[in-house]
Amino acid sequence: MPSVRANEIEIEYEEFGDPEAAPLLLVTGLGAQMISWDEAFCEQLADSGFHVIRFDNRDSGMSTRMEAAGPPDMAAALTGELHPAYTLDDMADDAAGLLDALGIEAAHVVGASMGGFISQLIAINHPDRVLSLTSIMSGPSRLEGVPPTLEGSALLFAKPPSTPAASVEMALVGRRALLGSLDPFDETFERAKAMRAVRRAWYPVGTGRQLLAILAAHPRLESLQSVRVPTLVIHGQDDVLVPVENGRMVAAAVPGARLLELEGMGHDIPKRVWPRVIDAIVETARKASVAQPHA
Repeated sequence: MPSVRANEIEIEYEEFGDPEAAPLLLVTGLGAQMISWDEAFCEQLADSGFHVIRFDNRDSGMSTRMEAAGPPDMAAALTGELHPAYTLDDMADDAAGLLDALGIEAAHVVGASMGGFISQLIAINHPDRVLSLTSIMSGPSRLEGVPPTLEGSALLFAKPPSTPAASVEMALVGRRALLGSLDPFDETFERAKAMRAVRRAWYPVGTGRQLLAILAAHPRLESLQSVRVPTLVIHGQDDVLVPVENGRMVAAAVPGARLLELEGMGHDIPKRVWPRVIDAIVETARKASVAQPHA
């Protein structure tokens, strides 16, 4: 896969669809690689008229590892002493830099989980780069939002895996816990997915640094009131990691935002909801194209 230099780091990315189509940037979540956006999902978005770009955030996948920052001090973080190596705003700047490197003036931005946090900040900090915003299973800052359930917190603050094999097993535990009530757990599928990610890039220390950036994020609900692009908020009603109330708060903050709550969906985008999710993204993008001449 290709990579570019942007915001003083190397960013690995992949494109789907017609380069002349409307650009759509997919921003992934905590510790996840760009391959967490399923190829078939990306292809269906491309078939819906988008030039789809997925990429590895800093400290994940094949993008730059921030090794000079050292390991995250999670013990201190749990006592309230937060010393992140970088911020979510820096990660939003990475995404804007990727668009620069690809010669893209503005894109439809779609983020999931931590990627939703980052996508919101792209819209806040780089408003001219965003045609529409879709925030999936995400929310406001830790200081403003509803915390994870006990089960969700246990997953979030679990001790990092010490081996790739342990990482696969931890991923299976996490996937089982995060799926919604209407989505049965498929161990064969999930194990293959986890093994693919580990083989491509295994870097749990990077996940810790990303988590510190999340925990240290500044409040942004007030800033979200300044977002003027068509905005879609998608959330599963069974989400234990980022409870659905968080999505409702984001939707309420952005003027005119649409909230799509999906029954039986947890912290995941299962295949059964892809048609509804993609249709909603397309509809949001159409609102942007109608509004564009009058901007």
